[in-house]
Amino acid sequence: MSATLSSRPTLHIREKGTRGPTLVFLHYYGGSSRTWAPVIAALPADMHTVAVDLRGWGQSEKPDDGYTLGVLADDIESLISDKGLTDFVLVGHSMGGKVAQLLASRNPAGLRGVVLVAPATPTPLALPPEVLAGFVNVYDTRESIEGALENMLVSSPLPADLHEQVIADSLAGAPGAKAGWPLVMSQEDISAELRHIRVPVLVIAGGEDKVDPVDAHRNELLPRLNDVEFRVLPGIGHLVPLQAPSEVALLVKDLLRQRIAG
Repeated sequence: MSATLSSRPTLHIREKGTRGPTLVFLHYYGGSSRTWAPVIAALPADMHTVAVDLRGWGQSEKPDDGYTLGVLADDIESLISDKGLTDFVLVGHSMGGKVAQLLASRNPAGLRGVVLVAPATPTPLALPPEVLAGFVNVYDTRESIEGALENMLVSSPLPADLHEQVIADSLAGAPGAKAGWPLVMSQEDISAELRHIRVPVLVIAGGEDKVDPVDAHRNELLPRLNDVEFRVLPGIGHLVPLQAPSEVALLVKDLLRQRIAG
């Protein structure tokens, strides 16, 4: 189903279940709402989940502009308001994790917690400009995407269906979306905003993540959070929702039961 946002692009969502709090899922750079399908399948069937195609990705509209953290956070805040969600948890992966950090720092009404899965750090990605510029075209061809999978994104090959899903989702991104992360959002510094987050935060890292490694979380993210739990999944690469969906689902359920429910 899709939710039409006033003065905003139409965002495509995948929604199921009715039991709250609602889990609002935000995907990585190159992904879509279906990145979260294996995790959602491992959660209780009645749990209310809303997985979003961020602007420029998946089946959402693909405007030429608006690819900044603030605008993406505005998109999700408007979606939450339009759907009348009054009891929800943000779950963000990589780029979606940085969007979740910024949105959580605004303390929107009804926010109960945050789960950051292999999230981008709140500080600028420390890479030379020419390397960042090269990322703009990394999702332009099947061959370049397969190179990213093999060399950066996973610690072991994905099943064939998920491999093809990653390729299709990566190719489907709008030009502005493909450029927006490396050239703009990855360089935005939102570290000062994190002190305003007032809800429990769970950070899940892949032990073999080459994109957002464990040490980056320990140095750049964890010290800036007031109420945080950190879990490392050994042997897992950056695409944690696809490589370890059952483990992510279990940790989310534990957070809900121990810190949020009731």
